[in-house]
Amino acid sequence: MREWLPWVRPPQLRRLHQGIIDLSPPRVLALVFALLALVGALLLKTPWATHLPISWLDVLFTAMSAVTVTGLVVVDTGSSFTLFGQSVLLVLIQLGGLGFMTFAVLILQLLGGRIGLHQQIILREALNHTSLGSLLELVKVLLVISLCMEGVGMLVLATQWIPEFGFWEGLYRSLFYAVSAFNNAGFSLESDSLSAYVGNPVINLTITVLFITGGLGFAVLADLHQKRRFQQLSLHTKLMLTGTLILIPVSMLLILLLEWRNPATLAGLPDWGERLWAAWFQAATPRSAGFNTLDIQALHPATVALLTGLMFIGGGSSSTAGGIKLTTFIVLILATRAVLRQQDEAVVFGRAIGPETVARALAITVISLMAVALATFLLTVTEPFPFQDILFEVMSGFATVGLSRGLAPELSEIGKGVILVCMFVGRLGPLTLAFILTARGKSRVQYSRGEIYIG
Repeated sequence: MREWLPWVRPPQLRRLHQGIIDLSPPRVLALVFALLALVGALLLKTPWATHLPISWLDVLFTAMSAVTVTGLVVVDTGSSFTLFGQSVLLVLIQLGGLGFMTFAVLILQLLGGRIGLHQQIILREALNHTSLGSLLELVKVLLVISLCMEGVGMLVLATQWIPEFGFWEGLYRSLFYAVSAFNNAGFSLESDSLSAYVGNPVINLTITVLFITGGLGFAVLADLHQKRRFQQLSLHTKLMLTGTLILIPVSMLLILLLEWRNPATLAGLPDWGERLWAAWFQAATPRSAGFNTLDIQALHPATVALLTGLMFIGGGSSSTAGGIKLTTFIVLILATRAVLRQQDEAVVFGRAIGPETVARALAITVISLMAVALATFLLTVTEPFPFQDILFEVMSGFATVGLSRGLAPELSEIGKGVILVCMFVGRLGPLTLAFILTARGKSRVQYSRGEIYIG
């Protein structure tokens, strides 16, 4: 069948088929996410998906926000979309979070299909994983872990919401928030996110555990699944765990100090317990979760600046989180320390970090800064909002976080388009986008080195 099928295709179809095959893995990945967002927009535009008509731009924005697991919304999710519309968003979140190609591999394996090298490379790009050898095993582990985490999270949340909303509605809410939280999507059925549960230990702990776990990265989860001692873990896993254990408590302490006397946030809460839960939640959520239990618009400007920086750092590689990634940030810090100490290589946990890793981290950071700067500049031209709010919204979109200062629904069509592109670029990864735009074969020409004075 393989021999005669190409001959019965029209020449144009054969050329199209060959063109798709010849696409590089980053381009295929970008195409898959774009098509997924388009299909989602078409489904959300149907009459049975919304209570009132929504513009094409708004449904495309919402679908892109779901596929890129961002959580920025221009219409209220709970009141604007029907059960069917919310279910479409839930599927888009799951596909966008775990990766469309991950499900494709699972289906092929269930049908007995073989995964070729080209498909494995595409999957590697989708998961931001470097090794092809352990890739399929990683996919199996991450699917099991993901579904188990979402299932357990749903059951724990159900203990809170079934008594509050009844069995079916409570169970549905628990499922929606469990999937949204683990995939770091931040979509909420309430207009004020989780502000009503600011002091609720069950909601605070369950939601944060879900999005922190999802934001660690599937390579880390697989490593933890296979190994039991810290010494046996990979360098990447050690850096992710150490960085997370340092960054969240430090951020929590800073939020407590900055917001303690703010009557619109922490000072307005009745007791110490609620203040601690609120600070904990806001310290963890900027790393790509998108939920909030405090009014983001009421935060002190210094806190807004802190959250903006945390969003830029983001979560872990091969995770549902965005940003430049925590390990990228750590590599830059370690490389800077090595330069200041006049060391040839950055060393951590008894391992050296190669120059190609440092170069990749630097490239990701520079491209990200350029993308954020360009988007911020465009919005300062088209939108009449304060600069800090614009920067916050752009960073939230680019880092696929979903926290908002209330600008998204008020943006012009151009502004919404800019944020939509930010979400798409941020989900693909800035370095992947650079490969898409500039991918070429390696040059065989060798140039003599020149000297440039830096600093």
